[in-house]
Amino acid sequence: MDREHWDAAYAEGVEGKSWHEAVPEASQRMIERSGLVPGRAIDVGGGASSLAGHLRGLGWDVTVLDISAAALELAQAALGSGAAQITWVAEDITRWRASVPFDLWHDRAVFHFLTDLEDRLAYARALRDGLRPGGAAVIATFAEDGPERCSGLPVRRYSPEGLLAALGQGLRLEGAERVRHVTPSGQEQKFQVSLLRRLPKE
Repeated sequence: MDREHWDAAYAEGVEGKSWHEAVPEASQRMIERSGLVPGRAIDVGGGASSLAGHLRGLGWDVTVLDISAAALELAQAALGSGAAQITWVAEDITRWRASVPFDLWHDRAVFHFLTDLEDRLAYARALRDGLRPGGAAVIATFAEDGPERCSGLPVRRYSPEGLLAALGQGLRLEGAERVRHVTPSGQEQKFQVSLLRRLPKE
């Protein structure tokens, strides 16, 4: 992950950015489908997203982790006084470890940027270590027929089954939804939002 790249990308806000989703409706639907009651949630790469505020309003204890401090500042400014009710962490997910277990793990903007195998393995370890057994992970990636690059960077594309395989053992696929995202410039980006359940530890 490249902190300088993402700080620069967010430096002028999010309006017009191709990856920005003002209202993450598919993620919200999949979280509701998980059947979880509000507990601890982490939004990985959630800087400048409205999901944190939505979850906090439902009663979740929310942590937002993003490599870009600029993205976190945008999200905090958008929430105003409500930002104080959320924990903000400027870290690289491939180097971070949870200090408490989470009930919900959400990621719409990180995993598909991890083109290096070691980074993907580190992410998978962080997820498995940070998500409690029975907890749910809602992860959005570019679909198999999605773009090959985004924000000037190469990405990896996944089917739900491919995502499950990439994250390794300890998870079960429980659902998926294809999403057609139209960028501010009118281009189409095809996403796959997958719901995974953390299995009991052996």
